[in-house]
This record gives sequence, structure tokens and C-alpha cells, in this order.
Amino acid sequence: MQFNQLNLSPPLLKAITEQGYDKPTPVQEQAIPLILQGRDMLAGAQTGTGKTAGFALPLLQLLYDQPLPKKPHPIRALILTPTRELAKQVYESFRTYGKHLPLYSEVVFGGVSINTQIKRLQQGSDILVATPGRLLDLLYQKQVNLSQVQFFVLDEADRMLDMGFINDIRKVIKQLPGQRQNLLFSATYSKEIRTLAAQLLDDPVEVAVARENAAAELVSQSVYAIKKENKRELISWLIGDGNWQQILVFVRTKHGADRLCRQLIKDGIRCAALHGNKSQGARTKALEGFKAGKVTALIATDIAARGIDIDQLPHVVNYDLPAVAEDYIHRIGRTGRAGSEGEAISLVSPEEAHLLAAIEKLLKKQIPRNTDTGFEVVSLKVEKKAKTQPKPNQSRKKNTDYRGHKPKSDSRKRRPGSSERKQTRK
Repeated sequence: MQFNQLNLSPPLLKAITEQGYDKPTPVQEQAIPLILQGRDMLAGAQTGTGKTAGFALPLLQLLYDQPLPKKPHPIRALILTPTRELAKQVYESFRTYGKHLPLYSEVVFGGVSINTQIKRLQQGSDILVATPGRLLDLLYQKQVNLSQVQFFVLDEADRMLDMGFINDIRKVIKQLPGQRQNLLFSATYSKEIRTLAAQLLDDPVEVAVARENAAAELVSQSVYAIKKENKRELISWLIGDGNWQQILVFVRTKHGADRLCRQLIKDGIRCAALHGNKSQGARTKALEGFKAGKVTALIATDIAARGIDIDQLPHVVNYDLPAVAEDYIHRIGRTGRAGSEGEAISLVSPEEAHLLAAIEKLLKKQIPRNTDTGFEVVSLKVEKKAKTQPKPNQSRKKNTDYRGHKPKSDSRKRRPGSSERKQTRK
């Protein structure tokens, strides 16, 4: 199928052609016609499958089909995303695909001046991309009006819930009109996601491009069993020996990202850290340097990495395994995109063996082990806790009560009873 078979207008097709695309991805091929029909949707697809264009293109078409409103244009489409990086990425997609349409897009997120965003919103916007926290700030200050929203999109809904945004999402929904089209996009499904979908969507159609909780087929996976203290030396050797030019490294904590980045810089590797404690300017600089090839290794936490969109990222390394097994799939989905092959390596210490077991249970297969590390080979076998045997009942000593306590000595002075007290008074 070609894009010109999806009932998109010539201005949209022109923008798509200028980006070098002619065939839609599977999620786009399924989602676009259904969204154009006005259906609510629960869509699941792996990272890098074109989800953003899957909802951006039909929403632009639906807005373009309507009579052009008077200026300033009211917000008619609202897209919620979990992170600043992803919000900016989605916003750029709307700008790119809608460049030949008389429609306006804006983006709001925290970490930058709210006053500048207010001024831009006052000029009018058909499409608003926002993170929940900043949008609620604007709503509380009565600087944004959502009463005319016709299309509502929750992007990366699984991460929204992981980050604790469910209450913020509900507050935003209360500000929306009852009649609207709802789209929920998520890389992974869970019970919580399906519960949210049941509350939000009206007679939805479900689109699932990849099987649930499945790793990308073009990604080769391997595990290096190694002691925690040797991980840094191994990753430095892998980058140098393989002459890797672009590698995304996942760590569990912000401090861990900064520490590893400093260590790799000492090893002569061009490196940058990306996490929530970094300023917006620093995060933007790190991302742009990584995409441009000026930074070899980008050390990121899960939340910050949600905004990274690179078509041909060759290597992903799990320096720390994620605490949630589903996040492993999302991490390695950063490579092997757009038809390119990718490599995902996990450095696993014995302390993380239980996390690896949970991931392999989710994948329903064992990830190949690589024992050629140059360091001592360690076991990743999960030790089962021995069941504690109840102590056998011991016969109680005669001089103990039923609790095993010794009785009080009879030699202790006893308080006289009532009859004795009467005799004493007499």
C-alpha cells in the first residue's frame, strides 16, 4: 500500500514525499483509516514503528477537513506525552507533516519559562502537545482552554502510568468535552493500561502490530555475566574494540548516569549523560550531539530516553537491568528500527539474576550468554530460598506454664484477699 491510497489530502502527501516516505508502516496502514472514520483506538506497537505519524497524519487531515476557525484558533486536538523530549518530538512531527496546511501547533512542557508559552498560546493553536504537569499549571492559571477539544491522544500511555501521571490524566480529562475522539497509544500492554482504556475509550478498535511484549526481531540480544565492579571496564573495552560510533547506554539512576559518564570520559570516550536532573538546555545539547555523531555514548535513564528517536541506532547496552521486565523491551526497541539491524547487550551481575529471569520469562526464551568477557565468569542462576523447617515441639518442663514461662515464686509476698483484709480490720 502507498500513502496516496489512505485518503490523505495533497498537502499532506506532499509533506510525506518531502520526507522521503512512500509506503506506510504496518501501524500507520492500520491506524490511519480507522482514525479517519472517527473510531476510538487502543494501539500497541513497538518503538520505531511510526506510531507518531500513525495519529498525526489522520488528525491533521480531520482538522483540515473542517471549516477554518477564526483567529486565534481554539485548541481542537490535545496530545499528552510523559516527557519533555517526547513532547518536542511529537510537536516537530505535527509541524513537519502539517507544513503545507493552514493549521497551528504548539508544545508546552516544564523546565522552561511558562510566560513564553502563555504568550504563544494566546496567538492560537489548533494542536497542543503537552506534558501533564505543565498543562495543569496552565489550566490552574486559566491560560489554556480545552472546551473545544475534539481529539484527545495519550501517547506512551504505559510510561504515563509508570511515572505516576494517572491522577493528572484524570484531572485533564475532566476539562475536556464529553464528545470527542480518543486515541491511546502504548508500547506495552498491562492490566492498568486496559483498565484506563476501558474508562477512556468508547467502543474502541484495537490495533496491535507486534505481538504483546515481544522484542524486535531485527535486534540481536546477548548477556554478559560479570561482576558489578567490572562492568565499566567491559563496556569501555566493547566500545573501543568494536569501534562503536553510537551507543545508547541505560542505567537505573541519575547519579549512576553521571558517574559512568565521568568514567568513560577518562577512558577517552566522548560521552554525555541524559536524565531528569539535567536542565532542558543540557538535555537538548546532549541529544543533538548524539544524533549528530559528536557524542559516542549517551548514558540515559529510562524516563529521559523516551524522547530519543534515531532511525539507525546500532547499539544499546543495558548497563543496569530495568526493575520492570517490560522496560527491557522498550529499551532494546531503540535499535533495530526502520528495517535496520541492531545489537542489544546486557551486562548482568549476580545481584541482577532475578531481574534477568523475569525478562526471559516475559520473552519466553533464554537470551544467549557470552562468556568471553576477559573477566571472571560468574553464575546468573537464581538461588531458591530454602524453606525453613518448623522446630520440633519440645516437651515442656514441669516447672513451666503452657507458654513455657516459669511460674512466679510462692515465696513472694502475696496481696491479702478480701476475706483476709476483713479479718485484719477486725
